[in-house]
Amino acid sequence: MRRDEQRYGAPEVSTEPAAGWAVPGVDAGHPVLEAIRVATDVLTADGRSGLGWLGAPQTGMALVEAHRLVAQASALVALLVARAEEVELYRENGASTAAVWLANAAAVTRRDASRFGRVGDALAGRYGTHLAPACETGAVDVEQADVIVKALDALPDDLPVELRLEAEEALVGFAADHDARALRAIGKKILTVIAPEVGEAHDAALLEKEEREARAVSRLTMVSDGHGKVHGRFTLPELHGAMLRKALDAYAAPQHLNTAEDPQERFVAGRPTPERYGQAFQQLLEMLDHKDLPATGGTGATVVVTMTLESLLGGLATASLDTGGAISAGEARRLACEAGLVPAVLGTRSEVLDLGRTARFHTRAMRTAMAIRDGGCVAEGCDRPPHQTHAHHLTPWAQGGHTNVADGCLLCNQHHHLVHDPLYLVERLGTGKLRFTRRE
Repeated sequence: MRRDEQRYGAPEVSTEPAAGWAVPGVDAGHPVLEAIRVATDVLTADGRSGLGWLGAPQTGMALVEAHRLVAQASALVALLVARAEEVELYRENGASTAAVWLANAAAVTRRDASRFGRVGDALAGRYGTHLAPACETGAVDVEQADVIVKALDALPDDLPVELRLEAEEALVGFAADHDARALRAIGKKILTVIAPEVGEAHDAALLEKEEREARAVSRLTMVSDGHGKVHGRFTLPELHGAMLRKALDAYAAPQHLNTAEDPQERFVAGRPTPERYGQAFQQLLEMLDHKDLPATGGTGATVVVTMTLESLLGGLATASLDTGGAISAGEARRLACEAGLVPAVLGTRSEVLDLGRTARFHTRAMRTAMAIRDGGCVAEGCDRPPHQTHAHHLTPWAQGGHTNVADGCLLCNQHHHLVHDPLYLVERLGTGKLRFTRRE
């Protein structure tokens, strides 16, 4: 007798049908229905008895066995959905499939019900040799089974039966130590595991097909909302997605955060947040060298910013983009320090006074000299290192400032924004540092 039976007494299993089981006109005497009823009665009467005195080893054993029980029950649900499809149960309530009938009758999501349908169809038919017994004993749960079914279905149609069975057996074996996510990766390489000479050729052909399809469906959409923001979505091949992520990670990595910022606001579990990736994307675009971009309409693919001389010298009027948008004069002055845009400066009668000169940008040698001198961002209290900074003209270039080491300094991305923000006063200290004070 079990210890819980000694303490609480053996569970009493009712021989009467549980509430809700009686269905008018339906014979409930089938062995499957009887087994479900008995299991339900036992769990209802004794499923939580004695949990208070379970020790750690017993709790662990109970968890594993309970999960196996859930897997067995789920496999039964999957097989019943397959049977329901055969007997056209869905016609009883006008549903389109047995899975939809289950979703309606048991408040199951369509996604989960469809998975039961896929797995049940496979267990009852093409994968009954190894996968079905493993599911029926609870060794493989429905989520794992769904991954295995998809992996086996993706194998070549002309694959010999013996290799298909070997792949099925191998994946069932891997399920003992790998969850559904890991199984998905293994499933894509299963042919290479069981038959390298066949698998490598299949993997190469499959990869080429995926790459062709990815290139064919690649797209990017951008829409301006009219309130200073552009929203977009994109689809890229795996390679280009990896390239973009690598580039963004270079700007969004933890060492690029200001020390004054709370890392928890920018990172979750050590990974950049969407907000930080958005800022990194901005920096990536601003750092594109216009010389590396292809020409469009005979000119480089750079943004032309049109502003009046008064705005460039410190006014507040907006600056116009050649794409039809507008930015603040402060933002235009900030970008003119380093980004590869072309400022088109107009006089009082809209005559073109200047179309920018790339000579206004500090050279690599100048940046190296400033890095040695400044040691990083010169904003008071900021310790961002040189490789995380921009070169800035202390005397604005448009006001006669010179592009040299003496008239330049290094500022991190945040303080480079602030130095051009009219909400802040900037004072140069005797130490060479810049002090920022918010205007009242």
